[in-house]
Amino acid sequence: MNRQTIAWVNGQRFHMVCGVMLLCLMGSPAWADGKTEKAFQVVATDTKGVETDVKNVIFYWEEKISETAFVPHELREVPVKRGTATVKIKFDGIKQIDLKPSGSSAPPNVTITLNDGKTGEFVLAIAGSFKGQSDFGEVELPAAEIKKLTFK
Repeated sequence: MNRQTIAWVNGQRFHMVCGVMLLCLMGSPAWADGKTEKAFQVVATDTKGVETDVKNVIFYWEEKISETAFVPHELREVPVKRGTATVKIKFDGIKQIDLKPSGSSAPPNVTITLNDGKTGEFVLAIAGSFKGQSDFGEVELPAAEIKKLTFK
């Protein structure tokens, strides 16, 4: 093979690889369905009776993996315990969450009312907090200090 032929073959390979990469990117699920995560808005009432309007609310907790390292978790669902099972209730289906302190350092008991009117009593699986944006800036409400969350 001469140098021209080698250069032409390498150029063709380059264009083929670029084309395949472009097809992979355009065909990926993130691009194909165009979904973005839904933003949820709640009115949070703390244990002192103060109401706060919170936009883009998430359930937040940090997993400690060493003395100095933590992994943050941001969920759009509430992990609760029912017996020995952990149930993850998505924000989409929730109308209201009533929280009752457990009295000790254990996570609070919660009563969750779904949009269809069904209610259930659970224990919060993780001692996390609800984070989001208020009119005055970022807000973080520890679950143990919340009395009620009403989803809008």
